[in-house]
Amino acid sequence: MTHDSLTADSLKAFPLPVPHEGSKDERGSAFVLGGSKSVPGAALLAGIAALRAGAGKLKIATVESRAAGMGLAVPEAMVIDLPETPEGGVDGARASECLQKMAKGCDALLIGPGLTEDGPTTKLAVELLEALPDASFILDAAAVSGLAAHAAGVRRHGERLVITPHAGEMAQLLDRSRDAVEADPLDAALKAADLLHAVVVMKGAKTWIVDPQGARWLYEGGGVGLATSGSGDVLAGIVVGLLARGLAPLPAALWAVFLHGEAGKRLAASLGPVGFLARELSGEVPGLLRETGG
Repeated sequence: MTHDSLTADSLKAFPLPVPHEGSKDERGSAFVLGGSKSVPGAALLAGIAALRAGAGKLKIATVESRAAGMGLAVPEAMVIDLPETPEGGVDGARASECLQKMAKGCDALLIGPGLTEDGPTTKLAVELLEALPDASFILDAAAVSGLAAHAAGVRRHGERLVITPHAGEMAQLLDRSRDAVEADPLDAALKAADLLHAVVVMKGAKTWIVDPQGARWLYEGGGVGLATSGSGDVLAGIVVGLLARGLAPLPAALWAVFLHGEAGKRLAASLGPVGFLARELSGEVPGLLRETGG
């Protein structure tokens, strides 16, 4: 089966919702669960990206030791402090009930950036997927690696799910070596989409986006500069912002990969091919949206 190239022209088949005058509720509510004592910035990067992608409202849930700082760093967000483990991660067992309550009514949830414990994070993600049947989800980083153990449950909700693994996380998900994933990333993405019935963004120098029906898209890459700390958190944030605006999982994934990559190209042109920061990517997104009709 052939693939489609992801370009501005190909995205015309997936028009973005047109923003209207009126309430911020019209553009949806995004919820980011992420961050830890040692990596609080991941949730910050993702949350700002969600707003830059056009989400109307934002909630960020993070560990209690970093919540106050998050509220000052992202004054646009409602920040929720969560019980913390001795190691500085989110205590999923104690946080689950609070999260279900605070995320109720949100249009899209992102789980994973900066969370440090794979097993508990995956378990918490699956619990929220079950508890919030009206929301779309994107799972990233620690929320992805252990999903195979919960595949049967995830498949029931896969039509509203995007996952965004890099090669290492995909290797854990499929129980393959990282070398095997890197040798054939498309095959890995197809296997994961079939396993979970979800849209898969297989990140890499070239990014594959596939859905459970076998559609496959290739983005040729935004340049080497995107291989920088925090870049994946920004991509995940763009996805959740677009999901909150009402896009279905496949269009949201396609648009997010394109916007993220094109932002990298613009920064490479203005600053240099390497050395720009992940935090700078989000600032390019509104202009790209304006130019592409979003």
